[in-house]
Amino acid sequence: MAITVNSPGILTTVQDRGRFGYQAFGVSASGEMDPRSAAIANILVDNPENEAVLECTMMGPQLKFDEDEYIAVTGGDLGPTLDGKPIPNYAAVKVSAGQTLRFTGPKSGCRAYIAFAGGLDIPVVMGSRSTNMKAKIGGFKGRKLEKGDVIGLRSPRAELSNPELRAMAPEFTPRSEYVLRVIMGPQDDMFTDAGISTFLTGHYKVTPEFDRMGCRLDGQVIEHKDGGDIISDGIAFGAIQVPSSGLPIIMLADRQTTGGYTKIATVITADFRILGQLKAGDAVCFRKVSVAEAEEALIAERKSLSLLRRTV
Repeated sequence: MAITVNSPGILTTVQDRGRFGYQAFGVSASGEMDPRSAAIANILVDNPENEAVLECTMMGPQLKFDEDEYIAVTGGDLGPTLDGKPIPNYAAVKVSAGQTLRFTGPKSGCRAYIAFAGGLDIPVVMGSRSTNMKAKIGGFKGRKLEKGDVIGLRSPRAELSNPELRAMAPEFTPRSEYVLRVIMGPQDDMFTDAGISTFLTGHYKVTPEFDRMGCRLDGQVIEHKDGGDIISDGIAFGAIQVPSSGLPIIMLADRQTTGGYTKIATVITADFRILGQLKAGDAVCFRKVSVAEAEEALIAERKSLSLLRRTV
C-alpha cells in the first residue's frame, strides 16, 4: 500500500498546516504555502482538513500507485494526468493499482496539492508531518522527494461516498495584477508618510528570488524615517519586511523565526491562497484593511470550507 516516486518534479514536499509552538526554540512552522487549496483537496477525499498532502512547485512529480486509491489535486493547474490522460483539478479521482500520476507543466499558478484518501504514512514530528528542509525534520526523511522514494499510504480507500459530488470549480484565476490585503504594522511608524503612500499605491513584481522562505519584490522604493534595521523580533507568515534598500520581502512558510528588518505590514491569512500561487514575474499591489475586516475574511473562508464539507 504505497506510491513510488518515479520522478520528484522540481520541489515536492510533504506538508500540513505546520509545526506550531516551537518558534521560541528556533524551529520554523513550515506548512502549506496555500492552506486553503490543501484543505479543499483533503475535504474532497473525505480527510480531515489538516491531513498531510504533497505540495508540488511548478513541475509536479510522477507517482506510481500499487493500490487502488482516491486522490484530489487542487491549487495551481500543473496539468495532472493519469497514464497520460488529463484528469480534473478540484475533484476526487479514482486511481487504480498500477496507474501513474504525472503533470504536464504549469498552466496557471505555482503550487498544486495532492491529497490521498486515508492519508500518507508519514511520522508526526513535534506535532506535524510538515517538511522542514533546513532543519531536516518532518515529512519524508526531512527533505524534498527524490526519485525512487516509496511513500506508504496509511489507510487507502478504493471507495468514497458520493464520488460524483466531490468536485468544485477551480479557484485560482490568473490576473494581470494580484491584490494582497494587508494589516499595517507592527513597525509602520518607522516609515515616512511618503513611504507608506508608496507601499499602498505602488506596483511590484515578484523576482526570481522566491522560495518557500520568502518572496522578494522589485518596484518603487519605500522610504524609511531612519533606516530599516531593528532589534530582531518574531516573524509571522505574510510579514512584509522592508530592509534599508526599501524593497519589500514577503516572509513565507519556511521563514526564519526572527528578523531584524522593519515590517511595514502583514498579508492577511485569507489571502495566503493568492500569495502561495505567485511566481516570478507576477505583478502585485497592496490594499490596507482593518483587523476586523481580516477576521471577517477568515471567518468567511472557514464557513465556505464547512459548506463544502457538508455538500460532499
